[in-house]
Amino acid sequence: MTIKEFDYLIIGGGSAGCVLAGRLSEDELTRVALFEAGGQGDSWVVKTPAAAVAMLPTSINNYAFETVPQKGLNGRRGYQPRGKCLGGSSAINAMVYIRGHKSDYDHWAALGNMGWSYDDLLPYFRKSENNAEFADEFHGTDGPLHVSALQTHNPFHHIYLNAAKEAGFAINSDFNGASQEGIGIYQVTQKNGERWTAARGYLHPHMKTRANLHVHTGVQVEKIVFEDRRAVGIVYTQAGVRHEVRARKEVILCAGAINSPQLLMLSGVGPAEHLKAHGISVVHDLPGVGQNLQDHPDFIFGYEAKSLDLIGVSLGGGARIAKEIWKYSQTRKGMISTNFAEGGGFLKTDPTLIAPDVQLHFVVALVDDHARKFRTAHGYSCHVCVLRPHSRGQVTLASADSRDVPLIDPNFLGDERDLDTLVKGFKLTRQLMDAPSFVKVRHKDVFTAGVHSEADIRHLIRQRADTVYHPVGTCKMGAEAMAVVDAQLKLHGLAGLRVVDGSIMPTLIGGNTNAPIIAIAEKAVDMIRSS
Repeated sequence: MTIKEFDYLIIGGGSAGCVLAGRLSEDELTRVALFEAGGQGDSWVVKTPAAAVAMLPTSINNYAFETVPQKGLNGRRGYQPRGKCLGGSSAINAMVYIRGHKSDYDHWAALGNMGWSYDDLLPYFRKSENNAEFADEFHGTDGPLHVSALQTHNPFHHIYLNAAKEAGFAINSDFNGASQEGIGIYQVTQKNGERWTAARGYLHPHMKTRANLHVHTGVQVEKIVFEDRRAVGIVYTQAGVRHEVRARKEVILCAGAINSPQLLMLSGVGPAEHLKAHGISVVHDLPGVGQNLQDHPDFIFGYEAKSLDLIGVSLGGGARIAKEIWKYSQTRKGMISTNFAEGGGFLKTDPTLIAPDVQLHFVVALVDDHARKFRTAHGYSCHVCVLRPHSRGQVTLASADSRDVPLIDPNFLGDERDLDTLVKGFKLTRQLMDAPSFVKVRHKDVFTAGVHSEADIRHLIRQRADTVYHPVGTCKMGAEAMAVVDAQLKLHGLAGLRVVDGSIMPTLIGGNTNAPIIAIAEKAVDMIRSS
């Protein structure tokens, strides 16, 4: 076993890990090592948007986890894609740039997490962002993360927006500005029509130029090493060889809402009885590790429509795609630059609410069960998800082997209030889908035809709902008994160890999670530097 030493050991090369490695290594006297299970994340499969939306059930740069059977989903197993390469889920997601609502972060601060209000986080959102469209008090224009308008110029954008107006919904051109509510076309993490991952922004430019930055891919981290309740290193395997590395300052865990709690438990940090049941020696009894799992439960409407502007399989569609591939190769515009979920919106199911409680993703293809059920028809879909679910799940160990997938239980729709909200969201979304502009172009309602009664809607939701890919909360920040990290993201009761990723969110934010995780990491860098 070889042993080396660095100032900081960063476990996980996802969005947060890339930010930390890139920022901390700006100081040439600081030695930083990053450890990632997947590959480099720099291939054309990642950079080309239409090829790279790998939330589809594939193992390309993707853990492609499944949940345990979900009682609230009639015993079905949910799909849980997670990025497995440098850039993490920013390399496989739909590239939607959303921050959440101001009230989400103000709520974190109200829970006792000082320094985590919206006003505290806004400078870090702006610091990370390089926005090609907006330059105002809400947006940054010189950060590492490129954000732009879509380059597809799809005519269905106009149909979608016209339908929203017909249904009585407001149009919003900037969901990250003064107001979140309304319907609009999403901004995406792209530059010149190419996917812009956290790795492209924060890590790849420095990997060959900074002698103090060491990036290891294809790594299986087995455990964090503790001495006298202080994290001092990690043990990992790479290419069949076992290594131990030491941290002079800190170990920083950035493995995400699924793998961060798993690695803590494998290292002896977590609910004592659960660890003992797997034969793991307890370093620190921390009952909240793996608890508080939250994710956005989501239902999808789907329609067939005879339009080659929509993605599908046909003779004409094949010819269109061939032309679009050529167009993209020359201009980086057109259908190949799609993120699929091109439009969206934030709506209130009750006008008295402070913030929207459901989110839409309008997709320029007919999607069925995360494409695990293949449909050839040209068509479109519309997701609707519950933004702040009441249901709480957990991540627990399946075994004491780091290579075994943990047991993932989001407890979807376990709290009846989530189903109530999703039913209301279903009805709002149907108003949009039944607007005249859509009725003119569709020729088949694939999933919801004939479903009108409250009982039928509830039954259909339990039959078809799943995730929209935003698990968080399993190492939550706070001061109460079930909190895992404090407001400095340090582990309660341990030294030399922080968690920096979506798992620290005490509650799920109202929107997509990639941009907030990057902002969390930017803030963590300042906290680490000042400690």
